[in-house]
Amino acid sequence: MNIPMLDLKGQYLKIKNEIDTSIQEVVDSCSFINGPAVHSFEKSLAAYLDSRFVSGCANGTDALQIAMMALELKPGDEVIVPAFTFAATAEVVGLLGLVPVLVDVDEQTFNISVQDIEKSISPKTKAIVPVHLFGQAAPMEQIMKIAKAHSLYVVEDNAQALGAKYKFSDGTEKFLGTIGDIGCTSFFPTKNLGCYGDGGAIFTQNSKIAARIKMVTDHGQKVKYHHDIIGCNSRLDSIQAAILDVKLKYLDSYSAARQKAAGVYRELLRDVKEVRLPQESDYSNHVYHQFTICVQKRDQLREFLATKGIASMTYYPLSLNKQKAFKEISVTRVSLANSEKFANDVLSLPMHTELDLDIQQVICNAIKEFYNN
Repeated sequence: MNIPMLDLKGQYLKIKNEIDTSIQEVVDSCSFINGPAVHSFEKSLAAYLDSRFVSGCANGTDALQIAMMALELKPGDEVIVPAFTFAATAEVVGLLGLVPVLVDVDEQTFNISVQDIEKSISPKTKAIVPVHLFGQAAPMEQIMKIAKAHSLYVVEDNAQALGAKYKFSDGTEKFLGTIGDIGCTSFFPTKNLGCYGDGGAIFTQNSKIAARIKMVTDHGQKVKYHHDIIGCNSRLDSIQAAILDVKLKYLDSYSAARQKAAGVYRELLRDVKEVRLPQESDYSNHVYHQFTICVQKRDQLREFLATKGIASMTYYPLSLNKQKAFKEISVTRVSLANSEKFANDVLSLPMHTELDLDIQQVICNAIKEFYNN
């Protein structure tokens, strides 16, 4: 048996005719760069998120870099980021000559610690980058209060939780990525809304920031060949936009399928004392980009599953403070104990829209077998 982490082909086959038609329309039009398909998708995503402005770009890492550039941060400015996340979150900070200030994450949700944010603010701090890790929200209401009190920007890294909502204490709800000054996402094929190549997007409600984002993504020009600022070249191509415009219609059903699969995992693994199941917050729905458990003997379990043809993944085996690239450029003012512990304990199980009960039973029976031996 071969059980992969995800099943992109199965998902594609269900909407094959729509996808194939959308690709062919772009090919027929020959509008491959910044064509009508890009504008259509940006408009569709803005309507879905209730965001005033959406700009496509080449990938999620570019989205984060463009966000930092649009905010006009200067070398030496500090940006607070979680230590337990993909490297890109801090990588773009260092790339621009800014200083990544690493903070710990909550032991229940894997998301950035509000207490550590407050402890890590200095006169040089200019922005906070909460990452909505594995599919649910960082504590945005508290983060926004801190940001307002200290006049800080908030850039949401929403590469893993597109479609999830945050519920504020007054009962109002907003999509993740639309709460801070700027939201960023990735359309890498494995994401909840994934294209068939690379892609990303940036969201904001602020017209001034939106105009600067547009300039940054297009070589710093507002008028063609008149370059007012230093920018970059980062575009979402028309074929990927056309694919995403189709798949966006199914995003809510994809989230529901992932949530259903997560419920099955919870039921099948609830009595395995060596497994700590993902904790859901009371202020966000969880769209389960990953179903990530904390386990004893993580590496041995992963090897055992592999012998049975069952894929699993470790996100992330080194916290950012342990990464060579960040050792000399980052600052840490708090303990990173949770981040370092998770790097040793977490394991993500297969999670996608096509998971069925039989497959999940095989996976969970293998986990039980490992711990019963």
